[in-house]
Amino acid sequence: MDRFLQFLAVLPQYLIPKQALTEIAGSFASKNRGKVTTQVIKWFVKRYKVNMPEAANSDISSYASFNDFFTRPLKNGVRPLANVSFVSPVDGAVSQLGPIQDNQIFQAKGHSYSTQALVGGDANLADLFRNGYFATIYLSPKDYHRIHMPCDGKLLRMIYVPGDLFSVNPTTARGVPGLFARNERVVCVFETSYGPMVLTLVGATIVGSMATVWAGIINPPRKKAITEWTYQDQNIVLKKGDEMGRFLLGSTVVLLWPSLEQAGFAFNPSWQATTPVQMGQAMATLNTPFTTFV
Repeated sequence: MDRFLQFLAVLPQYLIPKQALTEIAGSFASKNRGKVTTQVIKWFVKRYKVNMPEAANSDISSYASFNDFFTRPLKNGVRPLANVSFVSPVDGAVSQLGPIQDNQIFQAKGHSYSTQALVGGDANLADLFRNGYFATIYLSPKDYHRIHMPCDGKLLRMIYVPGDLFSVNPTTARGVPGLFARNERVVCVFETSYGPMVLTLVGATIVGSMATVWAGIINPPRKKAITEWTYQDQNIVLKKGDEMGRFLLGSTVVLLWPSLEQAGFAFNPSWQATTPVQMGQAMATLNTPFTTFV
């Protein structure tokens, strides 16, 4: 019965033209519409209780477009970095986190998906994270929407995976099987001092586009086939806390780590499903010292 009710809760999402709505929203959000833009931002701030005093620019009327407002930078110092191995890459709320069971990532009660599906079908890449660890963090409309590095890393690959555009809120996560492995996403693969790490940006309904600091806007246009870029020879190294990308409207990030049990990998014990988090907060620790990777 619970499964049926969860399906009913998300049924409208199977019926509405999600891509068309997303393209319309993206077009509006990217343009300067003068007073209309300002009024929409004012409504949004009030509706979602956005913390504008934290923004580097708190003057709502000064934003030329909704995207400029949505990807606003924060004041220096409002997100200090914890002195731990891995910090939260975003503001948001924990969706789920924990060990990867063989190759299965827990999404919600009754729903899991494979690492191979998440990364776009690359079995060799997925095998690196067999019996490893994952963390899924949901960014709500009120949150800061730039994405930062949880640790130092060297960029190796970026994979764009086309897909659906379901909402990624908790209700949808409970009702749509394999949600994060069926939505459009950008998979970023890093080399770190403890091994590989994947940071995946998952798109959603109304998410007009996703961008990275090294490639700019990835979508639109929305490609129909999986597309990959390689960076092994470019020495793109980002430090812990550096911005690595952003969402133009809200979504979710999924992080993957290899099996690090022998190194004493442990999540912050205060992190549980639905826990609100901020960029820079302690996410996880390793007891074994890191080695230099560049």
